[in-house]
Amino acid sequence: MKLTLIGAGGFRTPVIYRAIAAGEVTTHYDEVAFYDIDQGRLDRIGSVLDGIADELGSTAPVTMTTNLEAAVDGADVVYCAVRAGGMAGRILDETAALAQGVIGQETTGPGGITFALRTVPIVTSIAEVVARCAPRATFVNFTNPVGLVTEAIRPILGDRVIGICDAPLDLCKRVAGALGRPAEELWFDYFGINHLGWLRGVLDGGRDVLPGLIADRDRLETFEEGRLFGADWLGSVGMIPNEYLYYYYFNAEALEAMQTGNVRSAFLAKQQAAFYAGHGSPAQALGDWRRTHAERESHYMEEAWSGREDQMAGVVAARGPGDYGRLALNLVDALHGDDLRVMILDVPNRSSLPFLDENAIVEVPCIIGRGGVVPAAIGSVPLDAQGLILAVRAAERVAIDAALSGSRALAIKALALHPLVPSVEVAGRILDEHLAGQPALAERFSAA
Repeated sequence: MKLTLIGAGGFRTPVIYRAIAAGEVTTHYDEVAFYDIDQGRLDRIGSVLDGIADELGSTAPVTMTTNLEAAVDGADVVYCAVRAGGMAGRILDETAALAQGVIGQETTGPGGITFALRTVPIVTSIAEVVARCAPRATFVNFTNPVGLVTEAIRPILGDRVIGICDAPLDLCKRVAGALGRPAEELWFDYFGINHLGWLRGVLDGGRDVLPGLIADRDRLETFEEGRLFGADWLGSVGMIPNEYLYYYYFNAEALEAMQTGNVRSAFLAKQQAAFYAGHGSPAQALGDWRRTHAERESHYMEEAWSGREDQMAGVVAARGPGDYGRLALNLVDALHGDDLRVMILDVPNRSSLPFLDENAIVEVPCIIGRGGVVPAAIGSVPLDAQGLILAVRAAERVAIDAALSGSRALAIKALALHPLVPSVEVAGRILDEHLAGQPALAERFSAA
């Protein structure tokens, strides 16, 4: 079996490589192709992989290339994790919104829409290469905004596209820890769309144990979301929200923290530049990667903890390295194994959430096996959650049309429809700042 990772110069690649080289997966890979447009980034990550191989005393059959068709040719599985526009684009996603007094975050709010305007055309081009060179490949999408991008490429690759995000899995693991139970023994009644979801129930032998947790202030204080949202609000909502709901529920507080300088992209740009400029032995490269990766995690959603740095220290200490890489490998194992697994994935709705159409990408528990991926039936959900999902999905769907057509009018509409953008005029100013800072994007959206 051949696995291809597109965007292999990124920080998740060593996690995937280590799992394969260490034999932590059941799927056997005869060939692993790592592709990136930047040879320098590939070389630096390649040194990290050499350090992992030396540490393990074993390797994986990896080739590195900047040729997309060669990387994809004959692949059985394609992972796609690209950042259109690089860190410069991300900085603009965050700061252009902040300049207009709006939340500046890469996937939530106007930053997610502008990120999509750059990303959708690139990933659709990649999908077309996959359709031509690897017509039977499963396409696992890591690329943000995950739900939006996954939906955009389905006309090209159909049901072979599956989106993944580690945020729901991490939430469920933290809740299981607060309950003192292994996560694999529980059913997590989670629903939503990417970066906009809620844990509605936790079933243990058919009994919902989540209400007891929400009512217990002391136990809520033991995990990240409990401290982030607070016992009073969680008691009102009656669910545990995905951490990205902070930008909606505590919009003013998050915005104030961002406006005082807590912009994640600026930190990451400086950090990444230092890492990729580094050199030395494979062992040194691996050490540099580990330190840099740990620092990245320590500053994740830092703006949500502004003024509560003492609490953030505990959150950082408890936070793991993230499960994106392992989640994707587990998905492939499930698709080619003999047993059924349950995972929260980003997939077509079918009828999982009845208030959305069948093609909308939802983030829900799915049953996975050799027959494919089937989303669980969620049924009705609270009206407030339903309304927020519908509003964000409307903006995202227009963003897909805008990205594919190059329509300035649709781009402004997508921004203005998002519930975190206060007016059409603000939407236009945010778009104009993006076009001024990105000549290629300006050329694409030059039409009215």
